[in-house]
Formats: sequence, C-alpha cells, structure tokens
Amino acid sequence: MSTTTYTVTGMTCGHCVSSVKEEVGEVPGVTGVDVDLETGSVDVSGDSFDDMAVRAAVKEAGYEVLA
Repeated sequence: MSTTTYTVTGMTCGHCVSSVKEEVGEVPGVTGVDVDLETGSVDVSGDSFDDMAVRAAVKEAGYEVLA
C-alpha cells in the first residue's frame, strides 16, 4: 500500500472535505482519503491507484490540485 499527498485549493468548509473524500474514494484502488482543511492537503492511500484519476476526481468535486 502507498500514500500520496496532494495539495488541493478551494476547499473552505466541511462540505468541501466531504465532496473531495467522496469523489476520490470512488477511484479504483483507493482505500483511504484523509483531508486536512486548514492546509489543503489530501492524503490518498491504496494499492496501485491512478494519479490522473485522483486528480480528475478532485476536479469533479469542484477543486484544483496544485502541481
């Protein structure tokens, strides 16, 4: 299992956190999503998940991943 940390911009509340967790959690291979609202960091853990799929899921939730 591996964990990758993404920095997400635009999250301002608990609903934002829930949206990101829900969308990213649906990516195949993702087993855990931990969001820190204050820092904007999103820790994604799992086995062989697709980086681009995680980024697309964040965008689908309405937010942006910093490069």
